[in-house]
Amino acid sequence: MREKVIDSIRAYFKGKGFHEAEVPLLLPAPSTEPFLEVFQTELKDDQGNKWQGFLPSSPEFALKKLLSAGSGSVFTITKSFRNGEGRSSRHNPEFTILEWYRTPGDYMDVARDFEGLMRHILQSVYPAGPGPAGLGLTYQGKEYDLSSPWEKITVAEAFEKYAGIDTETMLDETKLKAAGKRKGYQVTKATTWEEIWNQIMANEIEPMLGKKGPTILYDYPIAQAALARPAKDPRFAERFEVFMAGLELGNCFSELTDWKEQERRCLEDLAARKALGRTEFPMDTDFIEALKMGMPPATGGIAVGVDRLVGLFADTPDIADTLFFPVAELFDSE
Repeated sequence: MREKVIDSIRAYFKGKGFHEAEVPLLLPAPSTEPFLEVFQTELKDDQGNKWQGFLPSSPEFALKKLLSAGSGSVFTITKSFRNGEGRSSRHNPEFTILEWYRTPGDYMDVARDFEGLMRHILQSVYPAGPGPAGLGLTYQGKEYDLSSPWEKITVAEAFEKYAGIDTETMLDETKLKAAGKRKGYQVTKATTWEEIWNQIMANEIEPMLGKKGPTILYDYPIAQAALARPAKDPRFAERFEVFMAGLELGNCFSELTDWKEQERRCLEDLAARKALGRTEFPMDTDFIEALKMGMPPATGGIAVGVDRLVGLFADTPDIADTLFFPVAELFDSE
């Protein structure tokens, strides 16, 4: 099933005219997400020179450099690495990621790509049709409808519908912390807006999504989208995530192409990493220089966890079942 899913992903994007790119797995500076811990290593030469090195947490910066150089729409299926996340049925520190960037396009164009991709995989791995609807995927005893259009709901609508929190409260740190405290969350003076927002999202919003088929949760607060273009309401960004069967399947942006704003946000992320005690590293200045060259102004991009996709189509809730060498077997704690 793993081979079938990856083959069908590749065929889908090749058929759409995307270029496939190989990206480096050893970097002088990874991307700057504050909450992701990295794997650090060291590059040496035969003269005794040494350079700090890192394994990538995503191929994002590399692909955007290619876009800025004129690659056109591009995708990659590659390995990425995230440290310190523990072991669970949904995480492996080394994982396979699919990223694609459509240009010209925006986040809703990418959403249509994703809908088409899921249908293509389903029809490729189950050519006879796995469910009575033809576009139904049976997972853990329940059928999910993959036909278009997928359910779409904004973050603001979801907070109001599922958590009883209006937009003004959601976006205001003092008001959101007070609401979180009333709901029984642990809130102290040190608790940040992002921490309480994430708790409400994880406990009250995400479990309500993707129950009958994929749900697109879109237009995140701008503070939750460091690499995304602002939406029509500048308090929000053109970002969506896809949820189904209790899984987050993909994270998409209409890409930010203003190099000055991107540099400012990267520096903010690096400062946040330091405050959180994460591994420190310099900003990827080559990435900023590439944006200066001119990344296409209308570009949408998304990251999708391939192991989770394989798990869905293989009907297993544990991604270790989709891997030949899961980390729990390679690094046996016993």
